[in-house]
Amino acid sequence: MSSRREFITLLGGAAAWPVAARAQQPAVSVVGILYAGSSAGESPTYVAAFRKGLEEAGFAEGKNVAFDFRFAENNPDVLPEIADDMVRRHVAVIVVPGSALAARAAKAATRTTPIVFMNASDPVQSGLVTSLSRPDGNVTGITDFGQELAAKRLGLLHELLPAARRVAALTYLGLDDRFGVLAELQTAAAAIAQEIEVLPAGTSRDIDAGFEAVVQKQVDALWVSPGSLFLNRREQIVSLAARYAIPAMYPLREFTEAGGLMSYGSNLADRSRQAGIYTGRILKGEKPADLPVMRTTKFDLVINLRTARMLGITIPLSLHTQAEAVIE
Repeated sequence: MSSRREFITLLGGAAAWPVAARAQQPAVSVVGILYAGSSAGESPTYVAAFRKGLEEAGFAEGKNVAFDFRFAENNPDVLPEIADDMVRRHVAVIVVPGSALAARAAKAATRTTPIVFMNASDPVQSGLVTSLSRPDGNVTGITDFGQELAAKRLGLLHELLPAARRVAALTYLGLDDRFGVLAELQTAAAAIAQEIEVLPAGTSRDIDAGFEAVVQKQVDALWVSPGSLFLNRREQIVSLAARYAIPAMYPLREFTEAGGLMSYGSNLADRSRQAGIYTGRILKGEKPADLPVMRTTKFDLVINLRTARMLGITIPLSLHTQAEAVIE
């Protein structure tokens, strides 16, 4: 077996993502999970939420559904091969958490196997579906329209630090520009007289270099883009922000739970549950083309007061009242 094949082969015994048993009864449907990131960076909370959605639709692991989970370990080059392998193995549905690139790889691999995505980009702009209300083809899913949230996160950061004029944006190399996130961010910054310093990153080393640039350019704050790379590297990013004493706005509560200052983003547990429900409906015979793309409706503002005190920042009452959770 080639090293490339070994790289994409599902690792046995992963605690968070149970491997489907090789010998399945005919009545058991296998759901393939195509993930762009790393198994080490995933949260059991979202796995449980996805299972809950499936159970609401009448499917339970070990009874009538099993999972085949694959991880690209933040290497986008292997996504097409993983997707092709899933199609060859005749999984019943391919579920793609959190990555437009992975979803596009799945779509390129098959026109017949149903695909359910969960990502932050505009699914029409990224080419996943032709319409939100009538997706067409074999693809549907859940989205929070990350480009729209870009402006919201910047506005909350401005509310926290109204004197900040230069904000560094740690962005996912190439993707934020392609899917309209940077354009939205730049427009929002211009409206509040802020300057955006773009720091594109595609690797862990790029993240280190980005923080060195933040220090050299003497920016006032940091804005972090959503994406599996940054979620998987959240400990690294939060640690660097603390080392250089840089106030930062993050896209998900996992960052603030890891010690980050403030985050705003969709509730991933709710999004995962909805994806589980959609997957169950497809397993029952519904077609993706008949399931409208669902927009996330639950969003969380999370503030870490301990980090705020370390940075000498006072959280205004207006943010306190908006916060879903405050970490003491």
